[in-house]
Amino acid sequence: MHCLIRILLALHALLITGITVGQPGSSDPWLPDGKARVEFTEKGIVQINVMSGAEEVLVSRSQLDQLQAGMEPAAFRFSQDMQRLLVFTNTARVWRYETRGDYHVFDRKTGRWRQLGSGLSAQSLMFAKLSPDGRRAAYVSNYNLYVEDLAGGVPKALTKDGHRRLINGTFDWVYEEEFACRDGFRWSPDGQRIAFWQVNAAGTRDFLMMNNTDSIYSRVIPVEYPKVGEPPSAVRIGVVSVSGGPVSWMKIPGDPRQHYLPRMEWVPDGRRVIVQQLDRKQQQSKLFACDATVGGVQLVFSERDSAWVDILPNWDEGYAYGGWDWLEGGRAFVWASETDGWRHLWRVPMDGSAPRLITRGDYDLIDLDRVDELSGFIYFSASPDDATRRYLYRIRIDGGGPAERLTPEGQPGTHEYEIAPGGALAIHRFTNHRIPGVSEWVSLPDHRPLGGGKGPVADAIAKLASIPDPMEFFRVKTADGVELDGWMVKPAGFDPSKKYPVVFHVYSEPASQTVTDRFGTGRNRIYEGDMSKDGYIYISLDNRGTPAPKGSAWRKSIYRKIGVVNIRDQAMAAKELLKRTYMDTSRVAVWGWSGGGSATLNLMFRHPDIYKTGISIAAVANQLTYDNIYQERYMGLPSENRADFIEGSPVTHARHLRGNLLYIHGTADDNVHYQNAEILINELVRHGRLFSFMAYPGRAHGIREGEGTTAHLRKLCTDFLRRHCPPGAR
Repeated sequence: MHCLIRILLALHALLITGITVGQPGSSDPWLPDGKARVEFTEKGIVQINVMSGAEEVLVSRSQLDQLQAGMEPAAFRFSQDMQRLLVFTNTARVWRYETRGDYHVFDRKTGRWRQLGSGLSAQSLMFAKLSPDGRRAAYVSNYNLYVEDLAGGVPKALTKDGHRRLINGTFDWVYEEEFACRDGFRWSPDGQRIAFWQVNAAGTRDFLMMNNTDSIYSRVIPVEYPKVGEPPSAVRIGVVSVSGGPVSWMKIPGDPRQHYLPRMEWVPDGRRVIVQQLDRKQQQSKLFACDATVGGVQLVFSERDSAWVDILPNWDEGYAYGGWDWLEGGRAFVWASETDGWRHLWRVPMDGSAPRLITRGDYDLIDLDRVDELSGFIYFSASPDDATRRYLYRIRIDGGGPAERLTPEGQPGTHEYEIAPGGALAIHRFTNHRIPGVSEWVSLPDHRPLGGGKGPVADAIAKLASIPDPMEFFRVKTADGVELDGWMVKPAGFDPSKKYPVVFHVYSEPASQTVTDRFGTGRNRIYEGDMSKDGYIYISLDNRGTPAPKGSAWRKSIYRKIGVVNIRDQAMAAKELLKRTYMDTSRVAVWGWSGGGSATLNLMFRHPDIYKTGISIAAVANQLTYDNIYQERYMGLPSENRADFIEGSPVTHARHLRGNLLYIHGTADDNVHYQNAEILINELVRHGRLFSFMAYPGRAHGIREGEGTTAHLRKLCTDFLRRHCPPGAR
C-alpha cells in the first residue's frame, strides 16, 4: 500500500543498481569477473576497474550528444557482448513512475544510433530489452508486445489484441501498486521466444475521477480499480515466438479471477518458465514449472500461511524488475519463506523434492543481496538484535555453519551493498539518522576500505562521536506487555523540569516502518522550520503489524485487525511515554499520510483523551474503498468478515472527535480515492463535529503536482500545528 512508500522503494532500487532515474533496469552494473563496473560519468558511459581505477570509455559523451546535447539517459543497459547499448529517453509517467518514453540503440562497431519503434506513437514504448544474443529488441507499446530486428526492418507486433482493458506485457493499476509488477515480459535464454503476462481487466469496474481544472467543462478520468471484495482481473502467462504465430498459454490451474500471478521467469534450460500463483486471500503460494511449448505445469513448491504469504520484492528489492536466484544451472533456486516463524532462505529443488533450510535462527532476512555460487556464499542483510538497523551477513549456500556478520561493529545504522560477482568487492553505502549518506569501496569478507585508512564511513562516524546526539532510540513496553521500538527528538536546550508539546508521527500499517536508523528519520517533512528549535518533542513508534524484522508473529498479528491492533499499540505506548513529567499532556498532536493518515484519524477518534490535535493526509477513511490486493491480503474478504473492515475504519468512530483535526486530500488521488474525504466529511457533519479541511484540486496521492503545492502544504500544516498545539516549554 500506498504510492509514497513504493516511490521511495523504487528510488532506492535505482540507487542500488547505479542506473539513473527513469525506467529502472535489471542489468547488473558489475562485469562478470567482479573487478569492473559500468557507470555513467561526465565522460559518457565508462567501464571502471575498481582496483586500479582505470577507465575505458565505452560510449563517449560526444556519441551520446548525437541524440541530444547534454542528454543524460534515464536508464541504459548493454547487450551481453557489450557491443550494443540501449538507452531510454524522453520519459513520461505512467501512474507512479517514468516507464514510458523513447528508446535508442547505439552500435559500438558502426558508431550509429537507431531509434526503436518506427511508425509507433512517440513516447509510447515501455520496458525495452535487448535479446540475449543482442540481435533484437522487444518492448510494449499501446498494450501490445513488439519485437524489432536491429539489423533492419520494422517493428513486428507479437500481440495485436491489446487495449486499455486487455493489457499485454505490462500491468493494470493494482498489480503495479501492490505487487510492484510493471515490466511484464521476459526473453527466453536463447532469444527465440518471449514469455509475457496478459491482464484481462474487462471485468474490473472503473473508478471515475473528475478533472475540474484543465477546462471549463469537467473531464472524467476512468481507472480500472478493483475495490476490496471485487474479484481480481484475470491474468495469464503466454509464450510467443519472435517470428510471430500463435501464443502458447500456460495451463496454470484454478480460476484466474480468484488467483494472482505476481512473479514469472524463464528456467535456465529455456524449455520452461516458473510462475508464482497466489490464491485470492494470498494465504497459499504455489510455484509451477510450465512447459513453454505446450503449457503443461508441474508443482515445484507450495506454502500456506493462516494470515498471508509475503511476496517479493518484500525480501529481495533487486527483484522489482525481474530475476530469479538460480542454483546449479537451474536444478534448484533460493527462496525465502516464513514457514518456521522467521523469514529464512531455503534451497528449493526443481524436481519437487523437499526444500532445505539455509539460514537458521531467531532472526529475519531483510534483503537478499547476492547469491554467488562462484564463492559458495549467499550475502544478505539482517539485524538480529535491533529491528531499526541493517547489516551485511553471509552464509554458505549449503547452509553449513552459522551466518557470519561482515559489517564492522561500532557502525550503528543502515548499511547497503552492491556486491560484485565472486564476493571479493562491494560498494558499501551507509546512512544513519545523523549521516546523510557515505559510500566507499570495500573488499570482502574482511570489509576493508580500498585505498587504505579507516575509510569514509568510519571517518564520518568518528567526526560525530563527540557531538551530542539530538535523537534517542528507545523501547517502550505497553500495559499489554507489547514492546515497541521508537525514536524521540527532544527540543534544543531541553530542560527536564519544564513541559513540552509532543508530536507523534505515525504510519503503523504493514507497508512501512517509521522507526529506522537512516537519514531523514526524525525530520518532519510537512513542517516549515525546525521542530526541535521551536520547542517540540517529536516521536515515532513502530507497532505490531509494521514490517520490522521481528518475526512473522509480530508482523502478522495485525491480520484482520488493521485499525484495531496498530491503534491500540500506538495509544498504549503513547500513554506510557506521556507519564514522563516533561511531556505536556494538554499539547499532544499526531500526524500521518496515507495509512498514517488513517491511523491519525483512528487515534483522534478512538483516543481523544490522548491526542488533542491531528493532521491526516490522504487517509483511507473507509477500508471498503481501498483496492482488493492490499486490503484483502491483510484483512480477508468482506464477504467473510465485513465487521472487521467496519470496526477498523476511521469513519465508524468519527462521531467521537473532540480535538482539533485538519484533514487533507488531493482530488485526483488514484490510490486512496477522494471519495474517502467526502465519506468522512459526511459523517463528521452528521454528528456536528467541527474540523478543518483542505482539498488540493488535481493533485494525486503524493500531493506534489502544481506550482507552489509543497510549500503551501507545509505552511498549512505548520500553521495548524502551531495554533492548536503551541510550541515551546512551559
